[in-house]
Amino acid sequence: MAGERVLICDDELQIVRALKVVLRDASFEVTVTANGEEALDEAAVRPPDAAIIDLVLPDIDGVDVCRRLREWSEMPIIVLSALGEEEQKVRALEAGADDYVTKPFSPAELIARLRAALRRAPSGLQPPVLEVDGLTIDMAAHRVMSDGAEIHLSKTEFELLRVLAANRGRLMTHRALLSEVWGAGYAEDTQVLRTAIARLRARIGSKYIHTDPGVGYRLNV
Repeated sequence: MAGERVLICDDELQIVRALKVVLRDASFEVTVTANGEEALDEAAVRPPDAAIIDLVLPDIDGVDVCRRLREWSEMPIIVLSALGEEEQKVRALEAGADDYVTKPFSPAELIARLRAALRRAPSGLQPPVLEVDGLTIDMAAHRVMSDGAEIHLSKTEFELLRVLAANRGRLMTHRALLSEVWGAGYAEDTQVLRTAIARLRARIGSKYIHTDPGVGYRLNV
């Protein structure tokens, strides 16, 4: 990952200093902006490899920055949020952010999530077979194997796992999963999703699916 450039958009000097140290120690180049409009201008003139955007900015909403960047760029976007900002996190993810990190953040977690986002191909192309820590997901054959033994899933369970696997490592909101697996009419039916996640975990093992309370789920990688 050496040499990849990350755009920071945050007006808190203490956070900016910490981000610069953490990112440079991990061999990233860093560009800093203090507000949303400046970040959008910088990204347009010198497109970065990824962006870290604070949700609370002095001029425009961090969610709007994510949305406007997504209009023309597929770069990974990670948002910074404070504790208790679940609604803002969901809005940012639905606006196109790839992930979020809560302040105060763990440097190791931030770098891990940033690198995971950078590894994901922006083309969205899926390999026909995915391998995740002993779990084999054959997209074409609709088969799931665990250490060589086949796991029998219902059509809905497989589709849920397929969507999580296609976005492996990325946090998927409740609304996004419900809309993609069940359809737009189920976008608010979180109980249906919780039940399906519980059944899927029971079949493939609980270690694979991580819960971000109040926000959504991700397939661990």
